[in-house]
Amino acid sequence: MDLSALVKAYDVRGTVPDELDEDVARAIGAAFIDVTGAERIVTAHDMRETGPGLARAFAEGALHRGASVVEAGLSSTDMLYFASGHLELPGAMFTASHNPAQYNGIKMCRTKAVAIGQDSGLTEIRDIAEAYLDKGLAAAANPGTVEQADLLRAYADYLRGLVDLSGIRPLKVVVDAGNGMGGYTVPAVLGDAVLPALPLTIVPLYFQLDGSFPNHEANPLEPANIVDLQRTVVAEQADIGIAFDGDADRCFVVDAAGEPVSPSAVTALVATRELAKAPGSAIIHNLITSHAVPEIVREHGGRPVRTRVGHSFIKAEMAREDAVFGGEHSAHYYFREFWFADTGMLAAMHVLAALGEQPGTLADLTAEFSRYVASGEINSTVDDQAGRLAAVRAAFADRASDVDELDGLTVQMPDGAWFNLRASNTEPLLRLNVEGPTEQAMAAVRDEALAVIRG
Repeated sequence: MDLSALVKAYDVRGTVPDELDEDVARAIGAAFIDVTGAERIVTAHDMRETGPGLARAFAEGALHRGASVVEAGLSSTDMLYFASGHLELPGAMFTASHNPAQYNGIKMCRTKAVAIGQDSGLTEIRDIAEAYLDKGLAAAANPGTVEQADLLRAYADYLRGLVDLSGIRPLKVVVDAGNGMGGYTVPAVLGDAVLPALPLTIVPLYFQLDGSFPNHEANPLEPANIVDLQRTVVAEQADIGIAFDGDADRCFVVDAAGEPVSPSAVTALVATRELAKAPGSAIIHNLITSHAVPEIVREHGGRPVRTRVGHSFIKAEMAREDAVFGGEHSAHYYFREFWFADTGMLAAMHVLAALGEQPGTLADLTAEFSRYVASGEINSTVDDQAGRLAAVRAAFADRASDVDELDGLTVQMPDGAWFNLRASNTEPLLRLNVEGPTEQAMAAVRDEALAVIRG
């Protein structure tokens, strides 16, 4: 059995049942125990129809290896990270995030939400699971036990203890859950489903949990998927709009005019709030985040730390640096107070607090954090990723003021424009991100780079 197509750099992800089925989940569950050495673990799943069966099969594999299992049931991914930190247990979350309905997957972590990726145990889990699938899985002499736990209230209470929204001015907030797990967590954290009401009027969009995603894909970084949110914010004369992805570990923000707020601007905004509480701390940002982020971090007395793209890398760097906060341009936000893990809900709460603690609009509030013009990520299908990267490097070599290869190719131009070009781990794609001091400077670099990439 070859699981190499199923086991990605950061998680397990594939179509059900042809790539991921209950036999595979059972073998991975057993391998997870072998690699972590855990005696007790916690599992959870999102709203996809295949989630409960896969999660139970994973638990069976763990039981075969003598471990006990806490089944948290229906959860967002950051709820699973909360469970791992709160209960001090390794965890497994069954989700395919924003992928279409036929997909599912597993995000795994060690105790206190420490990420498991390709270089930190996932390759070993894959190899052991393959062996179990080939040779069979023997029952343990002393199998573990299973218990259920409802952690929604504890999760909501913990987040409200980190960001106090009770004293802000009243805000009208449109939330697009995209039929994903935000429809489960938002009423608990921002509404009054399990805790006292906050000064927030929530206008819900697509809160019905439905893993077939009948209204739009649950990926708010794609402009087409926030059109309904933008339209509703304007129609409702709301103060802000928030969209969550399928497993609600990412959040995306639009202002009162329905204009998107860059995740880099959100990163800078939250960084200033966290630095006010922890002066001089490290702030992690990946290399495709706007250059405004490290500038603003330094201006507020913090120490910016640049890292490659990918949540397992950022979580590891967060822990190494004891960073108070980290942000990615993909709208993942990481917090020291949340076991260095990512949580879209906590980031959303910070934005709501910042907006509600002053009288101005969100556009006014975030204007100082949006200093440059960005292209957004542009994907190109290529036959030879390495060859095209080398060609781009050669094309800019004699004019670049700086070049590095921390993650792909990053080229800094003398006029302040820069770009990063990275190869996809899973598809024959090159991903281009460009930023410049003006639209003209950005467009010039973007167009020249694309001409070389696309031949």
